[in-house]
Amino acid sequence: MKIRIGVGAAGASSTPEALSEIVRAIDELGFDSLWLSEVLTGPVIDPVVGLAWAAASNPRVKLGTTILLPGRNVLRLAKQLASLDVLCRGRLLVTLVPGLTYPPESEAIGVEPKRRGAFIDEALPLLRRLWAGEMVSHDGPAGTFRDVKLSPLPVQQPLEVWLGGTVPAALERSGRLSDGWLPSLCTPEEAAAGRVVIDEAAAKAGRSISREHFGVSIGYAREPIDAATARVMAARRPRALDLTPVGLPALRQLIERFLGVGFSKFVVRPVVPPKSWRAELETLSAAVGDLQT
Repeated sequence: MKIRIGVGAAGASSTPEALSEIVRAIDELGFDSLWLSEVLTGPVIDPVVGLAWAAASNPRVKLGTTILLPGRNVLRLAKQLASLDVLCRGRLLVTLVPGLTYPPESEAIGVEPKRRGAFIDEALPLLRRLWAGEMVSHDGPAGTFRDVKLSPLPVQQPLEVWLGGTVPAALERSGRLSDGWLPSLCTPEEAAAGRVVIDEAAAKAGRSISREHFGVSIGYAREPIDAATARVMAARRPRALDLTPVGLPALRQLIERFLGVGFSKFVVRPVVPPKSWRAELETLSAAVGDLQT
């Protein structure tokens, strides 16, 4: 397996100076990719805009996003991501997510959490058809359009789409529709069990997912998490504190456990944005960089 480690950058990446520092450090220190997540109500830049900026500033770093699908006009999203893949010459990595379920983000997305899975079921096949250059018509929650043929098309053919999620419906959907799986906030044992469900769902749908396409997003803390941050994390996701490694040795041990159950792609992200991204990534590289193959 090819082991790859990308860096999730949030919060401090909302300034050009910080984002420039992150992109340079990722490239120079040998990390695989930069990841920007979409949170409509959070203090983060739009991932499509931020990754386009990063693509123009560096010709080598791969560019990943966990981007919202529910609530989007599927044609507009197809155009945005295809354009970004063209501008970065095929370096785009896409994971589609249903979005957070706590306020104010849950309301801002515009689709109730219980309806988001159905939206993904409708929208993802349309994205694939548009990116393949088909003539597409549609009338539904994901958009209304007739006889549309997308241009430009993505450089990557196909442009792969990974999904996340650990509930049974999300696992079945990943097997049925996705090219890969990138969950978060799960143990290695839960991830291994989830992969079995995904493989079974894929086989039932007459398809398979590459062994290289199973990864995990891991939030970590360099120091013990302060009480205020801990309260926020626990209120939003009850298991977050228990599943966040504290200290880089703990992060390395967790990655090694995931490697032991066959996961090989990682997005690691500090839960508290560092004062210096360069210093953070230098220390992170020393701790886990040698795991990449």
